[in-house]
Parts: sequence; C-alpha cells; structure tokens
Amino acid sequence: MTPSLAETSSSPSASRSQAVNAVPLDLPPLRTMAWQALPRLIEGAVIPTVLFLGLLHFGGRWAAIAGALAWSILVVATRLVLRRRVPTIVLLGVGALALRTVLAFAAHSSFVYFLQPTVGTATIGICLILSAMAGRPLVLRLARDFCPLPDDVMAHGHLRRFFLGISVLWGVVQLLNASLTLWLLLSQSLGTFVVLRTTMAHTLTIAAIAVSVVWFRRVTRPLATPALATVPA
Repeated sequence: MTPSLAETSSSPSASRSQAVNAVPLDLPPLRTMAWQALPRLIEGAVIPTVLFLGLLHFGGRWAAIAGALAWSILVVATRLVLRRRVPTIVLLGVGALALRTVLAFAAHSSFVYFLQPTVGTATIGICLILSAMAGRPLVLRLARDFCPLPDDVMAHGHLRRFFLGISVLWGVVQLLNASLTLWLLLSQSLGTFVVLRTTMAHTLTIAAIAVSVVWFRRVTRPLATPALATVPA
C-alpha cells in the first residue's frame, strides 16, 4: 500500500522536500519578460541590422562587415565607461565576431563571414539533440550554471523530462535556423539575406523562448504548490 504524505513526512527526504518547495519557482509574466528584453533586441538586432544595411548601401559589403564589429565594440566600451557589468556571453560574442571578421577579410569573402555562424548553429543543434538522446541534456547543465535551484529540484522526474524535451526543442530550432540561413545565403542578395535572416532567427528564438517558459511553468507549478510541502514530525 502506498504511504500517505503524512506517513512519509518523518523520512529523511522530508526536509529535502520542504527545501524544494521553499524555492520560488515562479517566473515573471511573459509580457514583463518581453518588455525587459526589448532594449536588448533593439541594441543587438535592430540597430546592427539598420547599420549594416546603411553601410552596405553607401560603403559596400566590407564597410558593412567592419561596421558590425565596430558597433559591437562600441556597445561593450560604453558599458565599461558607464561601469555597467558586461556579461561573459557578450564578450564571447564580440570575440567570435572579431574572429569571423578577420577570417572573412583574409579570405576576401562575405560568404565565409556568414557561413561560420551558420555552421556553429547547426553544430549546437546537433549536440543538443544528441545530448537528449544520451539522457544527458546540455540544457540541464546550462540550467545548473545559470539557475540557482538545488539539486533536489533539478533531479525531479518531471523536470528531468522537461530538460530532455527542451533540449530537443532547441536542437530542432537551431537546425531549422541553420538550414533556413544557408538557403537564404545561397539564394538571396546580401541585403535581403541580412533582413530576412535577422527576422527569421529572432522569430524562431522568441517562439522557442515562449514555449520554454510556458512549458516550464506547467512543469514547476505542482512543485511550487504549498500543499505538496512536507514538514518533519
């Protein structure tokens, strides 16, 4: 016969269960998250795209490529001058962009400039899917790095299945992103490619984030229900 919650409350796992339910798992509303992300979207997508297209029209492709790198360096420099924290991922992104720019100039090919991140995106997608198939989702590792939830929460069965599913979701999104980007790169002019690729990539990303947030809320809602908490006798 399965013991009730009252009968199991004196077990060693009771205190861990109490700790799990003491962790705030609620995420802010999607509207709030979208509003907070708007400045970053403008800074990281809208302005660079407009700048690239403007420089492409008036100065050519190499001026546009150099301008994209200059804008990224300016953003980081501005944050440093204002003594605002520069996320590590932003620094890595600027470093990767600098490497892309150097390789593109060395090969004298804008195709090489845009092909590099496409290959990287496809590689990430494959790794995400393979990690889920192996039962060791990379998304779970990232969550452990960025999300301060205890091991008991991360090891919960529903959350494990969530991270497996979300790894597959993001893997498919990355592969779809890379495939569409490559098709656009091979079939469209450079200006059209930049506009369509930016719109497509951010649309896919926003949709995947929305699905991830809603899915996470559904999975963690039972964990955050006070009625499920157990108190040691």
